[in-house]
Amino acid sequence: MEEEKMNLKLDMDVQKLKTEKLRKGKNQAEGDLDSLKINYKKLHFSMRTVGLGKISEQWCQEIQEEKIKADRWERKFQEAQMRNETLEKTRLGKFKQMKRRVEELEMALQNCEMQIEFRKAKVADYLQTLAVQADILSVKYELESDRGQELASLLRKVKGLSVRAKPYM
Repeated sequence: MEEEKMNLKLDMDVQKLKTEKLRKGKNQAEGDLDSLKINYKKLHFSMRTVGLGKISEQWCQEIQEEKIKADRWERKFQEAQMRNETLEKTRLGKFKQMKRRVEELEMALQNCEMQIEFRKAKVADYLQTLAVQADILSVKYELESDRGQELASLLRKVKGLSVRAKPYM
């Protein structure tokens, strides 16, 4: 049970690392998009100021190409953002599922520990009862014969076990 709990914690750590990696990729994509927008504005401004002998059709074609590039980058950014959102939702779902599983395992562990303590107390109580009975029987049979002395010795051993069991009560 402890091993399964440890595996679940490791899985949670792996999911966190994956999410962090996706966030970094998203931030870089956003930075690239911003950079492209700035470059587009600079190019557009320089085209207006310089002119450099291009005819209107050439300018229109170049502008159209840049708009197509900007649109393509915008679509890529949107796709990456959608993938990141999907992965984030999946990671969050797995995290919640693992958290529930850990809680279930912890409850099962507590139940097992309570059962163990209950059984320890029950065994210790039973040994105490046996010790009392052993005292009675040892007194009764100790004087009668060799077999009685053997039985008395055995009963003293049972009493010794009950003394060791007292801390568990």
